Amino acid sequence: MRGGPLADIHVLDLSRVLAAPYATMALGELGADVIKIERRPDGDETRQWGPPFVSGESAYFLSINRNKRSIALDLTQPSDQAVVRDLALDWADVLVENFKPGTLERWGLGLEALRRGNPRLITASVRGYPSPDDRAGYDFVIQAGSGLMSITGAPDGEPSKVGVAVSDITTGLFLLSGIEAALYRRERTGHGDHVEVSLWESQMAWLTNVAQSYLVTGREPRRHGNAHAQLAPYQTVCTQDGWLALGVGNDRQFQALCRVLGRPEWADDARFRTNPDRVSHREELIEALESVLVTNSTDDWMHRLEAVGVPSGPVRTIPEALADATARGQALVESLSHPTIGELQQIRLPWHFAEGEAGMSAPPPVIDQHRADILGLVEELREHRKDVKHE
Repeated sequence: MRGGPLADIHVLDLSRVLAAPYATMALGELGADVIKIERRPDGDETRQWGPPFVSGESAYFLSINRNKRSIALDLTQPSDQAVVRDLALDWADVLVENFKPGTLERWGLGLEALRRGNPRLITASVRGYPSPDDRAGYDFVIQAGSGLMSITGAPDGEPSKVGVAVSDITTGLFLLSGIEAALYRRERTGHGDHVEVSLWESQMAWLTNVAQSYLVTGREPRRHGNAHAQLAPYQTVCTQDGWLALGVGNDRQFQALCRVLGRPEWADDARFRTNPDRVSHREELIEALESVLVTNSTDDWMHRLEAVGVPSGPVRTIPEALADATARGQALVESLSHPTIGELQQIRLPWHFAEGEAGMSAPPPVIDQHRADILGLVEELREHRKDVKHE
């Protein structure tokens, strides 16, 4: 029996690639039963996105498709369309899709028609751009066009993308929260809803304080590298053996930093006394700080700063970060038994509930792995519908 706060929710996942599958994986992590409809014969595109591959499965696909059952269908065929229709009408609480507008209608699976047939159904769509714009959305293009790349990278370097497909992940999280809100409202009204989220709007919303700064000043935001536009010192600084991420968020922390560095007088320097002063004299400040920081190691400074409540930390690689989480006893990585890979380690999603944990319920499926079970479920739904009609 599934646990988690969404243990009684059924999700029909017609989506592929990243944004929407990330949201449906999260619904599964929260306890929902997720059926993933894949395109026959190749399945979700991300199954081919590699290397790396392990036992024929791409790491990319594995990262966003656990907690799901898989069946591969050809949705141009009426018999396979009927499978989806029956699941949507008689089983699903939520249907998620990211097809180009008009595609589902051509297959007789239009979302409005499905909601008429199942008034409690919540349908959710991911688009590249807000309707009626039907252009496909790609993370790299969205990062470029939204202005995100213009504020990412070294001040004198080229615009840069974020190292993770952040527009997709952000969109998936907005989709998840929209679906959960629709489920909550359904509890009050008894009726489903339609949720639409686009990569473009999600990325624009994610600009938050940077976009707001432009809206109130009219000044174009610029790249600051690892520095913060409104805080100083809040960036990477050079030490004797590498880099230290230094995050001073207020004047009290800056005063503590100055004491640790043996330069308490800097806290009273007119150039550095308040955060606006420090932002205005950022280059002079960083030059002064690094003249002291280069005399000791990153670890030495980090421990001394932690002792007085100044946020700081090393710049780690991915392997180093995972090793640190393990050393601290954080249950960040869990193992699942995959049908072809064997033991598969994955990073869990970050929820912790007082009344029972959310968690990984099943490994990412191989393509069409659950065909027999899902078709058996569909036959049960059809028999039940016949019985209801005869009553």
